[in-house]
Amino acid sequence: MSVALFTLGGTISVAGGSDRLSGAELTAAVPGLADLGSVLEVQDVEAVPSGNLTLATILDVVDAASKAVGAGASGVVVTQGTDTLEETAFVVDQVWPHPHPFVLTGAMRNPTLAGPDGPANLLAAARVACSPAARDLGALVVFNDQIHAARWVRKTHSTSTATFASPNAGPIGHVVEDQVRVLTKPARQDGVPGRPGAADLDAARVALYTVTLDDDGLLLEGLADTHQGLVVAGFGVGHVPSALAPVLGALAERMPVVLTSRTGGGSVLRSTYKAIGSESDLLGRGLIDGGFLDPYKARVLLRLLLATGEGPDEITAAFAQHH
Repeated sequence: MSVALFTLGGTISVAGGSDRLSGAELTAAVPGLADLGSVLEVQDVEAVPSGNLTLATILDVVDAASKAVGAGASGVVVTQGTDTLEETAFVVDQVWPHPHPFVLTGAMRNPTLAGPDGPANLLAAARVACSPAARDLGALVVFNDQIHAARWVRKTHSTSTATFASPNAGPIGHVVEDQVRVLTKPARQDGVPGRPGAADLDAARVALYTVTLDDDGLLLEGLADTHQGLVVAGFGVGHVPSALAPVLGALAERMPVVLTSRTGGGSVLRSTYKAIGSESDLLGRGLIDGGFLDPYKARVLLRLLLATGEGPDEITAAFAQHH
C-alpha cells in the first residue's frame, strides 16, 4: 500500500534563505512515517511560496494524483504554503472524482525555527490519507491534528499554528493517539464538470470586490469590459451601500455576480432586509446567492464554472449547493 505525496513548496519546506527541502528530505525529518505501513511515493512538483501557485498547477497535480490512485495508491497528500491553502483545497474538492482521501497540509513554523509544526502535520496528513474512514470525503485539510472539509476551512490567523478552522461547522475529525477519528461525514457535493485547460482559465477572469464604508464603487467602472464574472464581499449578511445597488444590478445583466459576506462566517441572507442595497434587493437585481461560501472560495468556483463553459442556470445551481 502506498500514499502519493506531492510537494509544492511553502513554509514547510523552507531550509533557510531561499533553499527548499525536497520531498525526500521532508519525509526523512518525520519520525513515525516508517511505521505507517504505507510507502510514501514522492513527487516534487514546485518549490514556491503558495502565492505563486495557479489553478492550472493545482489541476495538473489533481491529474497526477488521479494517475497515482489508478496505479494503486490508497490516498494523496499535498504539502504547500498555507497562504492559499484554503483556496487550493477547494479547487481540488471541486474536481477530485475519486473516493480516495486527498489531503492538503503545510506548516506555520519552518524547519529552522524552534518547534516546527511541519513534521507533525505531515505525519497526521499521511495517517488520514491511509485511513478508510477518510474515504468519500473529498478534499481535506489536516493541520494541528484536526481534519477539515475543504468547503468550510479558513486560514484565520497570520502566525498561529492553529490557524486553520472551519467557522461554520468545526473540524469533521481529529487525529488522536495516532488514530484517525472522523466524527461526521458531510455528503459530497456535485463538483465542476469537465477539465478546463490553461487557456480556458486565463480567459475566465473573475474579480473580487470587497465593499467598504463610504464606498464609491469607482473600481467597478469598466469591469464588464475586462472580466467575465464578479464576486462581491458585502457587509454582514450581504449588504452594500445603496448607491452601489444599481451598479451591481447593471453588472449582473452582463455577467454572473455572486453575493457573499466579508465577515468570514455565516451565510448571506435572502429575504430578511428590504432596503436598497440589502440582500433581497441585490438578489432581486440578479445577483447570485453565494450562501455559506466565503468570497475566496466563491471566486474559485465561479472561475472554474466559467472556464468549463457553464451557463447561468448551471452556475446558479452550483452555488445553490452551498445555501
